[in-house]
This record gives sequence, C-alpha cells and structure tokens, in this order.
Amino acid sequence: MTVDIFIPCFIDQFFPDTAKNMLKILERLGVDFEYNPNQTCCGQMSFNSGFWDDAKKIAAKFLKDFPHDRPIVCPSASCTGFIRNYYHHLFYNSAYHNEYNVLKRNIWEFSDFMVNFLHVTDVGAVFEHVVTYHDSCASLREYRLNGQPRLLLKNVRGLTLVEMTQKEVCCGFGGTFAVKHEPISTAMAQQKVENALATGAEYIVSTDSSCLMHLQGYIDKHQLPIKTIHLVDVLASGWEL
Repeated sequence: MTVDIFIPCFIDQFFPDTAKNMLKILERLGVDFEYNPNQTCCGQMSFNSGFWDDAKKIAAKFLKDFPHDRPIVCPSASCTGFIRNYYHHLFYNSAYHNEYNVLKRNIWEFSDFMVNFLHVTDVGAVFEHVVTYHDSCASLREYRLNGQPRLLLKNVRGLTLVEMTQKEVCCGFGGTFAVKHEPISTAMAQQKVENALATGAEYIVSTDSSCLMHLQGYIDKHQLPIKTIHLVDVLASGWEL
C-alpha cells in the first residue's frame, strides 16, 4: 500500500523530527509513502484570520498537490480537521467541489490512520515515563478523535498514562488567538500546565505541535519540571532497546 504524506508548514519549519518519526513508523509497518516537495500550507491560518480568498488559493493548490485517490496521512489533527470541515465552505458550488469530496475521504490524522485504517495499536515503542494527554480543541471538536491516541499510548512499553483534570479544556494557543489575546492565552496555558503538573507526569503528549509549542513556551519561561512531546515522537521511541 502507498500513501501520500502531508507535513503541515508548522511541523516542517519547527518540528521536522516529528515528520521524520512518522515516516519511520510507517516504514516499520511496511507502508510505502510518497512526499510531494511542492506542498506548503493547508490554508488554515488565512481562513481563521478572515482572508478567505487567500485561503481558497492555498486550498486549490493543496488539491493539485495531492491528486491521487489514496490515503493522505498527516501528523496534525488541526490541519486535517480544518481540511475535512472547512474546505467545503471554500469550494461550495465550484469546479473544485468534487475534488474536495475525494480529498475529504482520503485525508487522515496519523493516530486515526493507525487505529482505524491499518488496525495497528502497538508499534513496539518503549517510553519509560509518566505522561498525561492533552486533547487539542481541533482533535476533539473538528477532527473528532475518540480515543485513538490513548489506545496507542497504552500499548507503549514502560509508559504510564495519567489523566489530568479539565483535560478537554483549551490550552490557549488557538493560532492567532495567542497573539491577539496574549494575557488570556497565557492564563489558559498556565492552567493547563498546572493541571498536568498535578498528575506527576514528566511529559504532556498531544497530536498537535502548535499546542505543544505554546505550552512548552510557558514551561520554559517558568522553568517548570515537565516537558511536551508529540504522540508520533513517543511512538517512535525505544525501538533500539
């Protein structure tokens, strides 16, 4: 089986190791993949900022970058949720509408692809740490993940998963929200990190690097004894042991 790989601009620019680790996992599972180097952004930032004409141009390019009728795998619930739910608004009653319907059927967030497409819940990872899981707003309310990340984490050897209180509350990132409403955003990050610390966890895990970057910024500023890590990076750990 061959899949296409979509690496969001955020991960491409700031967290390339997460992208590489996703490929490492797919290779381990015998999944062939292709990466189109012309890919850029899905258009979410422009759309959320009100620039719908710009978002439509970016989205039209995205359709051209992924022309195949086969799975597209992405390590971001935020980007995949946006594509599934909002390209409809950009392409309604347009020449691109049918192409979007094919794309919507094919695009998968990584943990959902693992559990519900490949039917794999154990990749042989070893991560001997206590972790807590952050449900990003996008994963819950747009992509609608319903337990796939936790199922994968529970099969990681040596890992202890402890749930935090208010686990479904926003971390405060919200894209440009963190820039436009910095005091509120910072207070929300503080609450999320304090809830994570109360579990005794060493790491906060999530499917969205944007949330993790936001939380890690707060952690670093206040020199707190906890770290953030993407789900993919956990699943790619410990194979050499």
